[in-house]
Amino acid sequence: MASNISNIIKNEIVSTLESLLSVTGKVNEVTLVTSNDFANEQAVKVQANFEFSGINSTWYFYIPTATGTKFEYLMLGGISDLKDSIDDEIADATKEIVSTICGSVSTSINAQGFEDISGVKFSLENSNIIDCSNETNTNLYKFAVSLNDEVSYLYIDFDGEAKPFIESLTKDDGEEESSPSEAPTSSVAGAPSVLSTILGEDSVDNLRLLFNIKLRLSVRLGSKVCLLRDVISWDIGEIIELTQMISEPLDILVNGIVIGSGEAVIVDGKFGIKIRHIGENKLN
Repeated sequence: MASNISNIIKNEIVSTLESLLSVTGKVNEVTLVTSNDFANEQAVKVQANFEFSGINSTWYFYIPTATGTKFEYLMLGGISDLKDSIDDEIADATKEIVSTICGSVSTSINAQGFEDISGVKFSLENSNIIDCSNETNTNLYKFAVSLNDEVSYLYIDFDGEAKPFIESLTKDDGEEESSPSEAPTSSVAGAPSVLSTILGEDSVDNLRLLFNIKLRLSVRLGSKVCLLRDVISWDIGEIIELTQMISEPLDILVNGIVIGSGEAVIVDGKFGIKIRHIGENKLN
């Protein structure tokens, strides 16, 4: 059975929109539709090519007028008027959002360590303003996304190569089928079953209320104790030698608290961190 990346796609769409648009987001529903669902509409169409495990897959993103104009409006901080139609500025903003979604999806998939879908890379090809009436799609999914409690729609057309990995895309998160490699657990929304034993079911349910709190993750390259007289003498071009050795693991911090360590990696041209140690667990 192919690895399931349905939740990864939905989660990264939401996290990207929340980050870029400064909104609270949620994927309410995903449905399999036909091209007639957005016929007679204008949209930004972005082609994204993915490579993984020797497979090439093409996804087409369609951002209709109402959604595209809202995206640009929110990216500008809501200080301009909503536009009536898609222009080049909206197309550019939409392409940036799609690129970030694809990058986040690739990074998240690679972090899972799937055997059948690894080393994911992506590239954006064509980005055009189109009339959707001329489109013919076979695996077209409609994403209903709440942005600050207002629903917007975007569409993704997956090719046949991607289909085995998104079989549960239309299911609610609670309906996701467990992978055969996953041991059954009585976990609650990702919480280990041991919490139920220690805290009791009622306390675990209350703990779920905290799961959506956002925490700031940071990676510490190094540190150094300096005298004030040295700091005030620094100028542009000054090189500060840190105590951290290049070969040493980097500290991973959440809200300023060290929770583990890892090594720097490059993912799609961006810095990332590969966790080597977190809590009491270490990567051999």
